[in-house]
Amino acid sequence: MRVQLILLFFGISLLQSHAQQGIQYSLYMMNRFNYNPAYAGLDYDININGTYRQQWVDLPGSPTSTAINAHMPLYIARGGLGFQLKTDQIGVQKSTLIQLAYNYQLEIGNGVLALGLGAGFLQRSLDGSMIRTPDGIYDESNGIINHNDGLLPVSEENGQRPVFDVGVYYKGEWLEGGVSVRNVTEPSIGLTSLDIQTTRTYFATFSANVDVGYSFALQPSFMIRSDILQTQTEISVLGVYEQKYGIGGSLRGYNSNSLDAVAIIGAWNISDGLRLAYAYDLTISSLNNVSNGSHELLLTYRLNKTIGQGRPPRIIYHPRAF
Repeated sequence: MRVQLILLFFGISLLQSHAQQGIQYSLYMMNRFNYNPAYAGLDYDININGTYRQQWVDLPGSPTSTAINAHMPLYIARGGLGFQLKTDQIGVQKSTLIQLAYNYQLEIGNGVLALGLGAGFLQRSLDGSMIRTPDGIYDESNGIINHNDGLLPVSEENGQRPVFDVGVYYKGEWLEGGVSVRNVTEPSIGLTSLDIQTTRTYFATFSANVDVGYSFALQPSFMIRSDILQTQTEISVLGVYEQKYGIGGSLRGYNSNSLDAVAIIGAWNISDGLRLAYAYDLTISSLNNVSNGSHELLLTYRLNKTIGQGRPPRIIYHPRAF
């Protein structure tokens, strides 16, 4: 009961100020379009990703997230197109994002520089019927819900606003990376009882592919995410054997106050166009006393065929890059 009350207070305080900003993914290095609209089409074929994440297992009200995205090149327009659908459930609140993205690509040296824009709608909802307060009166059999708090709703409320993301991404033969900004306009989403203020969030991701012999490659990567007030860093290393099997890990956080988790990562290219990846986060923050880690599953389909009219860029997709 104490944990539930803490989560309730935490969730409501977030809703009254800035809300949770963005969804945490450990497999960010295998789903770059998820964070940056400028990555659309840079795999040079149709790419479809489905992600499921259950964070902090056994902790009441913990986040559960699902996401589907697809992107492809559009050479006739010298760029790429993409689509995203994300849902995130945290306790009594839920967010849903639908977004389209386009980028414009320029050949720079031996690589491609892409400038991207994402536009869509973000919906936030709060189910007041699920809230329980210490002084509330609740009789589910008779439909009585009284929080004894005029600020808390007793039914589900929702609101939506347009949101915009921007990004830039460079992809070379062995090194790539980019920066992006989510919620550029920081819209305020009004519900009946309260307003949810989204926060502008900044992302920077970089990765490399280093061949170690003919059959093995190392792929280090890192990501920085920040809303200026708080910054989180993640460093990862993935080993790829025979372009088919991947295993590695990552560390999230950079000091004793920000350390969050150590992730164990595995990936398998089931076929030329189908890949399955899994990450298990070992919680190393104080939440390890009330949770049993986090699970994340990623399924990726690639057509593995150059598509789209027009002249593709000179850079060629590196088959060992997960």
